[in-house]
Amino acid sequence: WDLPSRQWLAVTSILLIAGAAGVAVPLALKVSSGAPLEERIQVATQLLDTVPLIDGHNDLPWNIRKFLHNQLNDFRFDDDLKTILPWSKSAWSHTDLQRLKRGRISAQFWAAYVPCEAQHKDAVQITLEQIDVIKRLTERYSPHLTSCASTFDIIQAHKNRQMCSLIGVEGGHSLGGSLGVLRIYYALGVRYMTLTSTCHTPWADSSNADAPKYDIRHGGLTAYGKTIVREMNRLGMIVDLSKSSVGTMKDVLATSQAPVIFSHSSAHALCNSSRNVQDEVLELVTKNRGLVMVNFYNKFLRCSDNASVQDAVGKWKLTGFFPIYMHIRTILRVSMQPIPSHPSLSQLTALVAVD
Repeated sequence: WDLPSRQWLAVTSILLIAGAAGVAVPLALKVSSGAPLEERIQVATQLLDTVPLIDGHNDLPWNIRKFLHNQLNDFRFDDDLKTILPWSKSAWSHTDLQRLKRGRISAQFWAAYVPCEAQHKDAVQITLEQIDVIKRLTERYSPHLTSCASTFDIIQAHKNRQMCSLIGVEGGHSLGGSLGVLRIYYALGVRYMTLTSTCHTPWADSSNADAPKYDIRHGGLTAYGKTIVREMNRLGMIVDLSKSSVGTMKDVLATSQAPVIFSHSSAHALCNSSRNVQDEVLELVTKNRGLVMVNFYNKFLRCSDNASVQDAVGKWKLTGFFPIYMHIRTILRVSMQPIPSHPSLSQLTALVAVD
């Protein structure tokens, strides 16, 4: 099953919180290799009813800024946006409330993204405006959406059939170099920060350091960068290593006292993009008890214009999630239709068990 690039959920990764949320996946939720499609869909639906499914990275807030200048009155999030301009023309817009519900998303991490051009200028202001639009969107579409800031919040919202809005800041340049700003972000509900976007910060190298024709600035994380990581640990803010250099990844994994995540990264062994995670780092992530949330964008799945379900599922086997891999592979061994046709099954291409 191959899809052109415009049909993939760009820069989106899905994870299943099981042990991390204190929820056990029932052993009864199994399906035989010869089971009919209807039975497989039933198992998928039961699984999604049992445990909260979290999307780890969504750039909708930046699209709201880009398309609407943050004027929420100018669109309806509960409309079918794939039929409405400018959303329908955008290759980077695949989200509305209808599709989130059909996909059985329990919680959504919205990215408070700021372009690298704002570094050393107005990055902090733009980040605050991104956080503001996330909060206003959540309030406007309550009770469908509800603000969450803890595991308990996620579990309660799932029980109440509400969708959590969570906030992640994409790029350490959004701090303006200030630990005080980091603490303010946490107080505003930010629960992860991606240490680098597609640019170096004064305290950490981005993945550009590993790309051809780019420079290595620090060789990883500086002493101040390690201070930032320790403060994130103290606060309870998750360190996100997507878009970081290998040097930064290793330095963080040697520094952090808490598990880290990669909110939207794929396997370097299958696609040698500098944005992907190398095997040596994956071994360190396992020891850290961290989480790699696979990016479904085809350019990072297999470095081509098309990607398949097998490409996505194969990454879990590669990254070491062996206990759950065999079960998912059994569910997915079926001729599948494009994502809108079988949303629940499509989500199961990227389940992660955290024990």
